[in-house]
Amino acid sequence: MRRVFLLLAFLACSVTKGQSENPTKTEFGKMYLPVWLEAKAHCLEVARAMPESLYSYKPTPESKSFAEQLVHIGYTIELLTKRYVEGMEVTPNTPDASTMTKPEILTLLEEGFDYTTKIIRTLEETQLQETCTMYHSGNIVSRAFALFYVQDHMTNHRAKANLYLRMNGIQPPSYTW
Repeated sequence: MRRVFLLLAFLACSVTKGQSENPTKTEFGKMYLPVWLEAKAHCLEVARAMPESLYSYKPTPESKSFAEQLVHIGYTIELLTKRYVEGMEVTPNTPDASTMTKPEILTLLEEGFDYTTKIIRTLEETQLQETCTMYHSGNIVSRAFALFYVQDHMTNHRAKANLYLRMNGIQPPSYTW
């Protein structure tokens, strides 16, 4: 199934401009979109692998629960894209994971990934070259580079969720690329 998804993602990125499949507008987008779509697929596989009864699991009292890791991912994908890639002023307002069902969390993840996918597809070259200042470090990076930060942040929390699966005796989905 993953290999079919990767092939479809590759084909979607290979469409020429002007066709209805909504290709990306830049060479960066053509290169990056398949990577982003694979990250989305893998994150959703991790989220689906945990039974809903274990979504409240946390390995230590100070850790985020599995649900909180996923809500953090889903919510911040869009927030970080807006802040760093689009240059918007945003104020965090993370949903309360403890009140959400597994299907609601999966929807939040899908919406976060889909938002950023839309941005990757529509960014112009001039926008990718603009710079932004990273909130925590003060580093100045291009908006294209900021997309790597969005993915890195997601990967950090997905890896934690992946570990929570193992801690509950659940074999995590295989990672391939």
